[in-house]
Amino acid sequence: MLFPTFGFLLFFLAVAAGLAALDTRFGAKKALLVVASYYFYAQWDWRFCFLLAFSTAISFGAGLLIGRLPERRRQRLVLGIAVALHLGLLGLFKYLDFFTLSANELARLLGLQHELPFLGVLLPVGISFFTFHGISYVTDVYRGDVAVCRNPLDMALYMSFFPQLVAGPIVRAAYFLPQLARASAEPIPIAPALLLILGGMFKKIVVANYLATGLVDPVFAAPTSYGGPDLLLATYAYAVQIYCDFSAYTDMAIALAALCGFRFPANFNQPYRAERLREFWQRWHISLSSWLRDYLYKPLGGSREGRLLTYRNLIITMLLGGLWHGAAWKFIAWGALHGGGLAAERMVEPWLGRRAASPLGRAVAILIVFHFVCLAWIFFRAEDFEVARLFIGGLFSGWAGGVQQAEPFVVGLIALGMAGQFLPDRLFDRAADWLGAVPAWGLGATAGVAVAAINALGPEGIAPFIYFRF
Repeated sequence: MLFPTFGFLLFFLAVAAGLAALDTRFGAKKALLVVASYYFYAQWDWRFCFLLAFSTAISFGAGLLIGRLPERRRQRLVLGIAVALHLGLLGLFKYLDFFTLSANELARLLGLQHELPFLGVLLPVGISFFTFHGISYVTDVYRGDVAVCRNPLDMALYMSFFPQLVAGPIVRAAYFLPQLARASAEPIPIAPALLLILGGMFKKIVVANYLATGLVDPVFAAPTSYGGPDLLLATYAYAVQIYCDFSAYTDMAIALAALCGFRFPANFNQPYRAERLREFWQRWHISLSSWLRDYLYKPLGGSREGRLLTYRNLIITMLLGGLWHGAAWKFIAWGALHGGGLAAERMVEPWLGRRAASPLGRAVAILIVFHFVCLAWIFFRAEDFEVARLFIGGLFSGWAGGVQQAEPFVVGLIALGMAGQFLPDRLFDRAADWLGAVPAWGLGATAGVAVAAINALGPEGIAPFIYFRF
């Protein structure tokens, strides 16, 4: 069930009507949202609802045990078991076949005849996200950063809440659970939520879908059929596509949560305007990058144990971050590029400083970071290393023929996507304030016209969101 579809609209209208009918009965509202969330998840495969419930039970039970045990050693044991169970489920469903394939390839290189059998395990949608929710909850309870959740309904809703269930953002328990402790007295921010939904629909239906079908997919499918200009343009197009695709989902998730009475933090903040690679990760998929920082980088030692160990910790963190994105060596290579880039940036930072001093210096820094990110995106998007090698090699040939594949409309979407990275920070708030002053009937008419225009502009059909596979 995809967000910008008629089926999801009917589903959400039914949920919203139920929430409105329940009025101040907050416990009943939470129960309704849990049932709705499991129904939403069951639309992919109802059998995986049991996996979600099991992951929830692990987190809930571990939190209770940690809260009851007086000894720190026993608490640490419970934490270790809970994290191991979460990672075991993730490894079984997401990585087992990948490691089997890698082991078999290594065995062939060593001349061994025996191969491990493939189980063909089906990947549950969103397993990486709700696994990270569970791990962060039990870790925060152990650290004392969040109170033990003693209401199983609250834990069930935290783990399954449908707006962020399958593709994020990763919402910390310390941020979400307090909102479940009491009914929200704040008014529903209809205008900002509507603006996020409409903006998300435009980014997904128009920008991301057109860039995928009109340039990215055909060029990455056969890179040797195109010259350097088309390959470079396809690289830029994918940078815009993946940003628009993923930020569209999280924008709509934040908006839908707000319409249900909950607040989520922002997950993107114009990442392609970053002047340093570290700043890029402070702006891109903020909920994941902060999760990796707090639950992996810092426990490894962070930057507290000297330069060499800092570089090691950065590389390990990004390698595992790459593996989180997918069970393939290309994602590990993508993570290695970012880890190495972050380490190299730390090395030269004493000479370069954290920010360029002049506007020209800042522009050059932005261009360097953006093109490094684009280089890494090639490995992320390519089917395998061979396609990535052919793609990168093709960037240096065939420039005499100019651009062959891209239509002017597609080039305009790339330019539009990049221009959006440099819009004023307050523009969204001003637009939301203006929309909030419009009467209810005008708001509905504006939304109707905008949705009709977006659907008319978009191509036929809606592809699944890119991050559904992670």
